[in-house]
Amino acid sequence: MFPLCFLLAIGAPIPGDSSRGAAVFESQKCIACHSVGGKGARAAPDLGKATGRAFTPALMASLMWNHAPRMWPAMEAAGIAKPELTEQQAADLYAYFYAFRYFEKPGDAGRGRQVFLGKMCGECHSPSGSGAGPEGALPITEWRSISDPIALAGAMWNHAPRMREAFTRRGIKWSELSAQEISDLTVYVKNAPGAKAGEEKFSPAEAETGELLFRVKGCGQCHRGSLDISRRYFGRTPADFAASMWNHSGKMVQLPPELSPAEMRRIVGYLWSTQYFEPFGSPRKGAKVYAAKKCGNCHGDKSWYAPSLVKRSQPLNSISVVTALWRHGPVMQKQMAERKISWPVFKENELSDLIAYVNSLR
Repeated sequence: MFPLCFLLAIGAPIPGDSSRGAAVFESQKCIACHSVGGKGARAAPDLGKATGRAFTPALMASLMWNHAPRMWPAMEAAGIAKPELTEQQAADLYAYFYAFRYFEKPGDAGRGRQVFLGKMCGECHSPSGSGAGPEGALPITEWRSISDPIALAGAMWNHAPRMREAFTRRGIKWSELSAQEISDLTVYVKNAPGAKAGEEKFSPAEAETGELLFRVKGCGQCHRGSLDISRRYFGRTPADFAASMWNHSGKMVQLPPELSPAEMRRIVGYLWSTQYFEPFGSPRKGAKVYAAKKCGNCHGDKSWYAPSLVKRSQPLNSISVVTALWRHGPVMQKQMAERKISWPVFKENELSDLIAYVNSLR
């Protein structure tokens, strides 16, 4: 499901880590009903299944919100305590679901092989065997970064200058890759005989240090104004990022700066945070959602029923919505029932719009 770098209530950036998210998934008993990638119970949907590339964290938060009133009675009947997620735990869960390509279209090994051959990868990279091939290229069985989309993007970025030179020497035209082709190629490589791909992982670093590094590496000198990539990156997936890095490196006039694995994680953390800290919903539409869902009945400026959504000290985002849902949702549902107010159901982009509206009131 979710973003990988988020803000705590005090506004400091925190990273989501898929390894910690896996532990949260078990410790909070999510695994008692749900599975991820086939691991876990089957009483509720597998949360690791791909759902399409347009699926955003706000939409996932909407699904959790809409489903919660049915989940809580089911958990009570099964004797499972309701989890009270911290924002750190919610961020980690987002990263865990991302590690299973929750936001990616499913890759296909057959299509991946066609990409490998069609893009001339096999001219230098052997699909089997060991040892370096032409131009010192490693066989695909040695591509250890293939299970980590950030490491994969970093490896492609750092190797691009050498590959450009090799392409020129061998008369091979630079081939761009789509996000779907990256996903297909990833599945093909991971399933190759003798492949040494590690466990699926997605763990970007702190957004704050990534923003500084983005400037230090010179990225900000070009990527500003109409070329600002913070808004272009909204709703993108790890494969989108890897494909963009690859395609961009082939067009750069100057050689791209080399990035260490830690630096790549910092930059990804920064880019990822921009789409979750600043939801791109419509405040105008959000005002209509606020009225239609009767949010102001309890969350109005002078309400004593619930915290005010007007003039919040900190911006609202998908993470804080999920955290509030699990911490206060059952009480909220009870109070709404007493006042004969129906539980609000969010469709399409309504939650994004509502978040944008609430933030516009700060």
